[in-house]
Amino acid sequence: MNIAVTGATGLIGSALVPALRRGGHTVRLLVRRPPRDNFEISWNPARGTLDPAALTGLDAVVHLAGAGVGDHRWTDSYKRQILASRVAGTTLLADALAGLDGPPRVLLSASAVGWYGDTDGRAVDESALPGTGFLAEVTAAWEAATATAEHAGMRVCHLRSGVVLAARGGALAKQLPLFRLGAGGRLGSGRQWLSWLTLADEIAAISFLLTAEAVHGPVNLTSPEPVTNAAFTRALGSALRRPAILPVPAVALRVVLGEFADEGVLVSQRVIPRVLIEAGFAFSHPGIGAALDAIITDADSDR
Repeated sequence: MNIAVTGATGLIGSALVPALRRGGHTVRLLVRRPPRDNFEISWNPARGTLDPAALTGLDAVVHLAGAGVGDHRWTDSYKRQILASRVAGTTLLADALAGLDGPPRVLLSASAVGWYGDTDGRAVDESALPGTGFLAEVTAAWEAATATAEHAGMRVCHLRSGVVLAARGGALAKQLPLFRLGAGGRLGSGRQWLSWLTLADEIAAISFLLTAEAVHGPVNLTSPEPVTNAAFTRALGSALRRPAILPVPAVALRVVLGEFADEGVLVSQRVIPRVLIEAGFAFSHPGIGAALDAIITDADSDR
């Protein structure tokens, strides 16, 4: 397949692109600078610039670009950047694809389990209505921005990713140094549910969805076995063979992280990947213990 990818330098994109190329696909990258070769396409979502002719001949697009949700404290200006980077970029891309005489067959567009808001202890799947809060509002607008591509007949999947676990990026990489020192512990009460997926299964799921012709609409990219934060903490301590008994109080998280603490760390999201399960996707690491063991083993082998 001839596949274009946005957000190729992020945690997911930097692993997806080489995986697709190893699978024999031709991959073109959308970049925010002049292209260096024929495998790059220049675009600027902030300025609304993208030459639709550069997208001619694509079979699929994987759209991952967007400002990092946990990269900065949530000031009003950064929240606007989070929203704009997703909606403006997605709208620009969807409109350009929809205007082609022969648009790609499929658009896999990033989203997040933030759609569901706080589900407390309630398990939800793709049929659930949107929750409340800033991230729920962002994901609703983000997904709606693909409308022109859908109207043009493209198969559109919204990739509602949970917390993607990897040793060299994302939330887990930030936690590992403390846990390796035996200074890790649960966050807040530890009762909040965590919906997660290994980076390897994230990449495998995206690759699977490229050719899963019957699948469209929202798709939860999460393990079928979400866990509480306390259970995750125990599993991570066990994988590292370190104690994990130093809790971080919720009030301290709110002081350090501000609004993001409640929506990104203390939020409880128990999300089930019903669509992937019913489509026959095989998870390599459905359980948190084996998943963390595999991630830590790979990381240690590279040290």
